[in-house]
Amino acid sequence: MARSGSGLLVPVNGLGYPPQNLARVVVWEWLNEHGRWRPYSAAVCHHIENVLKGDARGTVVLGQVDAQLSPYVIDLQSMHQFRQDTGTMRPVQRNFYEPSSAPGKGVVWEWENDNGSWTPYDMEICVTIQNAYEKQHPWLDLTSLGFCYLIDFNSMSQTNRQSQRKRRLRRRMDLAYPLIMGSIPKSQSWPVGASSGQPCSCQQCILVNSTRAASNAILASQRRKVYGGTAGNSGAAGTLTVVRQSNTFAGTSLWSPTSTSSGTNNNNISVGGGQAKAEQVQLPQSTANFPCSPVMPSLSSAHPHHALTINGQNNLNRPGTQRISMGTARGAIPPGVPALPVKNLTGSGPVHPALAGMTGILMCAAGLPVCLTRAPKPILHPPPINKSDMKPVPGINGMWRKTKKKHLRRGKNPEDVVRRYTEKIKVAPDEDCTICMERLLMSSGYEGVLQHKGVKPELVGKLGKCGHMYHLLCLVAMYNNGNKDGSLQCPTCKTIYGEKTGTQPPGKMEYHVIPHCLPGYPDCKTIRIVYDIPAGIQTNEHPNPGKKFSARGFPRHCYLPDNEKGRKVLKLLITAWDRRLIFTIGTSSTTGESDTVVWNEIHHKTEFGSNLTGHGYPDPNYLDNVLTELSAQGVGEDNLKD
Repeated sequence: MARSGSGLLVPVNGLGYPPQNLARVVVWEWLNEHGRWRPYSAAVCHHIENVLKGDARGTVVLGQVDAQLSPYVIDLQSMHQFRQDTGTMRPVQRNFYEPSSAPGKGVVWEWENDNGSWTPYDMEICVTIQNAYEKQHPWLDLTSLGFCYLIDFNSMSQTNRQSQRKRRLRRRMDLAYPLIMGSIPKSQSWPVGASSGQPCSCQQCILVNSTRAASNAILASQRRKVYGGTAGNSGAAGTLTVVRQSNTFAGTSLWSPTSTSSGTNNNNISVGGGQAKAEQVQLPQSTANFPCSPVMPSLSSAHPHHALTINGQNNLNRPGTQRISMGTARGAIPPGVPALPVKNLTGSGPVHPALAGMTGILMCAAGLPVCLTRAPKPILHPPPINKSDMKPVPGINGMWRKTKKKHLRRGKNPEDVVRRYTEKIKVAPDEDCTICMERLLMSSGYEGVLQHKGVKPELVGKLGKCGHMYHLLCLVAMYNNGNKDGSLQCPTCKTIYGEKTGTQPPGKMEYHVIPHCLPGYPDCKTIRIVYDIPAGIQTNEHPNPGKKFSARGFPRHCYLPDNEKGRKVLKLLITAWDRRLIFTIGTSSTTGESDTVVWNEIHHKTEFGSNLTGHGYPDPNYLDNVLTELSAQGVGEDNLKD
């Protein structure tokens, strides 16, 4: 339908924040390498808020709610997202919007990328587009927000004003973002309170706490240089020498400058006693405002024989890469300087590999001497094995499983599934429905969006096992957005009703015992699992039906100890395979490739003889952790057959 009226030019001052005592919608965002705040999905934001209510200083494991984010955790104290397999850290923030805005209504605006898949806009832009859409503007100019695009609502397209290239855009409904009441912190980042209680002793929390301690120590050292080492640099000149941020902290530099220094001398930095090479950046004679960053002083000019140059090509908008190289051999390192390896050589030391590498980069950036050693290679596979040495797993029939294309069960409509697992509530309590974020006393937020016979928007139901209450129409909407396999999962406590199945493509699973031992299990042999899934065409249950999907890295080899608990895990993994829960089709968190086969929230050990990547042994908690992950998918001990 054509839209009448004039278009909209976005005001430069952007979004405002209303008074602090009203309801607000919370959107958690992370800073990408281009300096843009990218929103997490509504489901992830609900999960973060739930963790935040319990422990404002805790750690959020994103893989518990989104399989594609399984390598990532958020440290609520430092407000950083941490990738466990690479050590990459990115700042996060907690942003607030009006309940009537796009995130409050569950509206998502997306544009079609070159792969034919859909990418959501930044939340600020999404809110702006939705406002213009609701006001019936025929077009929207995003130039004032820093984007040379024109949005045409009549053709639902985005046009690049420079290249005139057009892309499709779409508006879809999703889960509404969480709603909070009460006062809002002045800062968009969640404030950190005082420490309370005993720290967690799990490996993940030890890693996060150790990372935080290393970062704080280096920042403290840098501040000592700021206050104690700038007296001799008063006679200056217009070049400020800084060390560009490492990719480990892509997005926000830990030592970004807030003012310029003067001086004609080239400042120098020495790493491990050797000559350091870098690039040079020329800053104008004006203040550059970088939030939340201490002043980075000019380094002392007392050592003119060391040269440090920093190239400032668009430093704010692209990931900064540390360009410091060692110019001398190890023998040039002064006595007493500790040798900090980039990777833990044995995988069994007290320093996590990602933490060791990250700390080395930070120490280099701070001008501290570091001896960088060569990273060891992980031992992914056992020695060659004859086929005659591969034995069946005791207590398990056969040595392989094969799945073919399984059609979805269409015999039961969504209303029947919802009614089977709920009971109607005559008098609804005065609390929120956590699906649509409307009060249960009011009609469902999906009123007018969904229409189902016999399911009125004001009806409220209680789930049988856990007792959580929702609008029945909201449960129908949630079921329609899922796999439609006849099962239902409570969005609050994750209790599963029925038998949950996945969208895993056809493939083969093999399992057998090999005559080798895993690190940490010297007294038993090893169970090897081999998954093999070929590339193919997506079906209606997948993100892009009719489009090809890739299958990288297959066959994939995984390992379990051949003991009682290891065989128990294997039996449950076979059940999960039969229910198509091991893999799914999505976007790879490692390569960023879309429409490819990825792991689906059940972690496997793919490193046989070491644990350099975090996906190997020894790991004394792995078997218990994977049992918990399987139980979260509805594959528990009650599924074991004697």
